[in-house]
Amino acid sequence: MLVSPSILSANFLKLGEDILSVSSSDMLHIDVMDGHFVPNMTIGPLVCENIHTITNLPLDVHLMVENTDFFIDLFAPLKPKFISVHLTNATHLHRSLQKIRSLGISPSVVLNPHEDPSALEYILPELDMVLLMSVNPGFGGQSFIESTFKKIAHLKEMTTRLNPKCLIEVDGGVNDTNIKALSELGVDVVVSGNYIFKAKDRKSAIKSLQIPAETSLR
Repeated sequence: MLVSPSILSANFLKLGEDILSVSSSDMLHIDVMDGHFVPNMTIGPLVCENIHTITNLPLDVHLMVENTDFFIDLFAPLKPKFISVHLTNATHLHRSLQKIRSLGISPSVVLNPHEDPSALEYILPELDMVLLMSVNPGFGGQSFIESTFKKIAHLKEMTTRLNPKCLIEVDGGVNDTNIKALSELGVDVVVSGNYIFKAKDRKSAIKSLQIPAETSLR
């Protein structure tokens, strides 16, 4: 299990310090919200452009925005490992995914809690990762939606059949009480915000979510 702490839960008055405090994780999750697609606004690329000077953690960029291709261009210069775009908000999804890959970045698609993995049937072979939202996108600190377990099982069957190399990522309400079930269902990456950044010992919180794997993204 790879762990991607969400800096949405970090203290932005000491963002550099908080990023260094999660250096034992596997990626760094960047939630980008435009105030239109979701009822919240977060950060732009200027806040993130110097992250690489303090950490070698790969960036995991999640675009919760209306103008998908515009934001792909904004964040591509950061050279993230992944850029994730929402299924419902990419007007020409296949074209957007091709654009991400052409920039040397791994493309990923996001499903909101109400969306059926079956909608990915014809695009799954083009993906390096699928991000399942286990909370409603827009705010941190929400509780895990239990129906996500059923969706994971469905998606795992699809990836096994159509694209075994495609990673499954889960974002929202992930903690030490549900990590075992997520692992058993075949989740590869978990995003965690409050559970990690509100912990007294962040390194221990990260370790409680990590399960030894044969491969690493570093």
